[in-house]
Amino acid sequence: MLDDLLQQLAPHRQAPTWHVAFSGGLDSTVLLHQLAELSRQHPLPSLSAIHIHHGLQAAADAWPDHCRSVCERLGVPLQVIHVQVKPGASLEQAARDARYQAFITCLHEGDVLLTAQHRDDQAETLLFRLLRGAGVRGLAAMPRQRPLGAGTLARPLLDRPRAQLLAYARAQDLSWIEDPTNADDAPSRNFLRLQVFPLLASRWPQAAQNISRAADHVAEALQLLEELGREDLELAQQGNPYDWLQVPTLALPPLQRLSAARQRNAMQTWLAPLTRLPDAAHWAGWADLRDATPQATPVWRLADGELHASQQRVWWLAGCWLQAPPLQPTPWPEPLQPLQLADNGELRWLREAPAGQVEIRYREGGETLYLEGRGTRDLKRLLNELGVPAFARGRLPLLFIDGQLRGVANLPRLNRESAALQWSPPTNAQRLR
Repeated sequence: MLDDLLQQLAPHRQAPTWHVAFSGGLDSTVLLHQLAELSRQHPLPSLSAIHIHHGLQAAADAWPDHCRSVCERLGVPLQVIHVQVKPGASLEQAARDARYQAFITCLHEGDVLLTAQHRDDQAETLLFRLLRGAGVRGLAAMPRQRPLGAGTLARPLLDRPRAQLLAYARAQDLSWIEDPTNADDAPSRNFLRLQVFPLLASRWPQAAQNISRAADHVAEALQLLEELGREDLELAQQGNPYDWLQVPTLALPPLQRLSAARQRNAMQTWLAPLTRLPDAAHWAGWADLRDATPQATPVWRLADGELHASQQRVWWLAGCWLQAPPLQPTPWPEPLQPLQLADNGELRWLREAPAGQVEIRYREGGETLYLEGRGTRDLKRLLNELGVPAFARGRLPLLFIDGQLRGVANLPRLNRESAALQWSPPTNAQRLR
C-alpha cells in the first residue's frame, strides 16, 4: 500500500508542502499515517495536517484535541481552522464550501492538498449524481487532481476500497473518529452508503469497483470534450478591443457558427473555472445572450457571477464588477501621484500636471465633452461610437478640471486628456472551482 501511494504521488514530489485534509476519521487517519511512514523512508515535501472545525454538532468540539494527539504521535504539525457555515438550502454544500475556502487560504504557490476519498466514495458520488440527472462533467465524479487556489488538490486513494483502509487501520492499531451523523440514513448520500450499496454488493460484489471504473471512462470522455471545447474557443477568445478591462470575454460570432451542442460544450469549458455550471433547465439564459439584438443588454445570472452581452461579445462579471460603481467625486490634488479609487482600481496621469482643480467623477447622464475639430459632443454618443461595453460605462473614471469634463480614462481616441488618463480597473476576483 505504501509503494502504491508513493507511486500515486510521484507527480507531486517537487511540491513545497503536502497538506493533508485531516478530519480525524478513518480515511484521513490512514492517509496521514501512511504519509508519515513514507516521510521517514523517503525524501518528500514537508508534511502538515489541516483540521477544519465547522461547529455544526456538539460532538465535533472534541475532535480537534483528538487530531492534535494523533499528529503529535506522528510528528506532523497540525493547523486547526474554525469556519462559519452560512445557512442555505444545503447544509452539506455550505459546509463543503466553507471547508474548501479555508483550505485555499492555507495553500501557497505549488502546495498540494491531499484528501482521502476512496473508491467507495467515488462510486457513491457517481451514483448520486446519476440520480440527479448530471451531465458528463458530473458523471466524471471526483477528479484525481485539480487546481485549488495557488496549489493543487490531489486524491491519491481513489483506487483503494474502504475495506482495505479499514484493514490497514486495524493492523496498525490506529484510532479514529466516528462521526455520529454518518449513521443517519436521512441524508441522500448516507442513504446510498447505508442502504443501497450493501444491497448492490449482495448481488454484484464488484459494484463499487465497476461503478468507479465507469467514472474513469466518463472522465476520459470529458477530457476529449474539453479538448474540443478549447479548440472551439480559440477564435472566440481573440480580438478583444477592451482587454485592459481584465474581464473574461468571448466573441459571439465564432460561437454562433457552431452547433447547439458544441456551443454548450464550449461555454461549459470556458465557465468551469469561473463558476458552478448551470443545470440543463437554466441554459435558456445562454440562448438569450447568443440571440440578443445589438441594442439589447441581456444578463445571464449564474451561481458565482453574471454573463453580460454587449458589442457582440459576452463578458463574465463577478466580485466588485457586480457592485454599484461609486458616485461621489474624488479630489485629485496631486495628479502626478497615483490615485486609488474606492472599489474601482487606480488612476495615473501620464503628462505634466494639469492646471486647475482636478477631480474624478462618474457618469450620471447628460455629460458632454469637447473634442478638437468636432466641438462639444454628448458623452453617451461618444461611448456608443467607440463600442465601450455597457457594463463598464458606469465605472469609467471621468476627468473634471475646474468643474468641466475634460477626459475619459483609457479612451485615447477622444482627446489629449483622455490619452493621458490611465486607469487600472479593479480585479475581477474569482473563486477557482
